[in-house]
Amino acid sequence: APLDLGIVDHFRSMDLAVFGPTKDAARIETSKRFAKELMLAAGVPTASARTFTRADDARAEVRRLGAPVVVKASGLAAGKGVVVAMSIAEADDAIAMMLEGNAFGDAGHEVLVEEFMTGEEISVFALTDGTHVLPMVAAQDHKRIGEGDTGPNTGGMGAYAPVAIATAAIADVTLDRVFQPTLRAMRDAGCPFTGLLYAGLMLTPDGPKVVEFNCRFGDPETEVVLPLMQSSLLEPMRTIARGDSLAGSAPLQFSSRAAVTTVVAAGGYPGKVQSGDAIALPAPEKDVIVFHAGTVRDADGVLRTSGGRVLTVTALGDTVADAQRRSVQHAQRIRFDGAQLRRDIGWREVARRAGAP
Repeated sequence: APLDLGIVDHFRSMDLAVFGPTKDAARIETSKRFAKELMLAAGVPTASARTFTRADDARAEVRRLGAPVVVKASGLAAGKGVVVAMSIAEADDAIAMMLEGNAFGDAGHEVLVEEFMTGEEISVFALTDGTHVLPMVAAQDHKRIGEGDTGPNTGGMGAYAPVAIATAAIADVTLDRVFQPTLRAMRDAGCPFTGLLYAGLMLTPDGPKVVEFNCRFGDPETEVVLPLMQSSLLEPMRTIARGDSLAGSAPLQFSSRAAVTTVVAAGGYPGKVQSGDAIALPAPEKDVIVFHAGTVRDADGVLRTSGGRVLTVTALGDTVADAQRRSVQHAQRIRFDGAQLRRDIGWREVARRAGAP
């Protein structure tokens, strides 16, 4: 929200160094319509989509495309404004929720009805000065609340990195066909993008296609990408914040180890959550990092829940399976009423490795 409110513009107006895109450039995240039109015009691979403000028109488009189909709120919806509808009825319900039920306020007054893409999703972060790009190691988020990727979408129940199917060839295509043409289009539109550009990609049979862009570090992917980072994060961020060029900067370096993060969520999440429950944390462990999110200390110093995603537990290991085991074991020792977590973050990668010759 601060980027959408123009915090970068405000800092720059006072001649202060600031990292991030301007309000206009942040539209690549805050308006899915803007992002989609920009990508289609620039030839960036993405799903076809149409934008609607009338529910009847959106429902007609759903029937034209058939199910499965994707319905997206155009604006910011805390990571919950996307419905992958497996039936016409489910798509109709999503349209009604957004356009008629006002579920996301102004963010849902405009919806995109988008073709369904098949494949695995990955997330790729990149630091950019508006022209030059420093990509980071790819991660894979797990959006669904339930194990085996079942149940409703959330802001993310965990992530892992690296992703074996995100090969060097995929990284090259992502740089050449996604990041570079997108940044060129932003410059041409008069709103050059600087800061952190996050590309959510679907690895389709036709190659990587953009699902969405964000203009900030994503959660929970950040919690696995940064612990693997061996390069300085501060230096390129300072360069960008000062308005200087990244030309000549060395590629970012990452550990060859694996990282898995498991979100411990409050009871009721992603719906109405209970809060105020006392939290008991286990003793710290080597190569395990516990990130606080929906937590608060009361007047007596007791740690309590205060949001949907309460804590995120990142573990490092020599393999994804090892990191997964350590992350889950530590997360399961966190105690509060109604705590829920997935024990299978990184399950696709574990299965791939188990089946490898």
